[in-house]
Amino acid sequence: MAGEGTIDVDAELEPLTDAELTAAALAADPDTVVPDDGVSLWDIATPVGPTLLPAWYMPAPMGAPKLRGWRRGLARCGALAVIASFVVINAYGLCNTYGQLHF
Repeated sequence: MAGEGTIDVDAELEPLTDAELTAAALAADPDTVVPDDGVSLWDIATPVGPTLLPAWYMPAPMGAPKLRGWRRGLARCGALAVIASFVVINAYGLCNTYGQLHF
């Protein structure tokens, strides 16, 4: 440890157990404000040697945009229309398993 609340990233640390990680997560303050000079996880955890996949192949995950207003209703109706079409196709005894309608 370099100082109170900071970790020396160059120091050799032993791996933490699941119990230790759980205890640290439960003890953490959820309202902590990140300082402007904070170190990014990607700067610390970036591998030094060659990687199996390039960074552009698997970018950082992002959430889908929130739908509001009429777009939410339109998306819901579209999903219900697709489900209803499969139910109707199956009700008539037709097979649409592989995306092609077979009689």
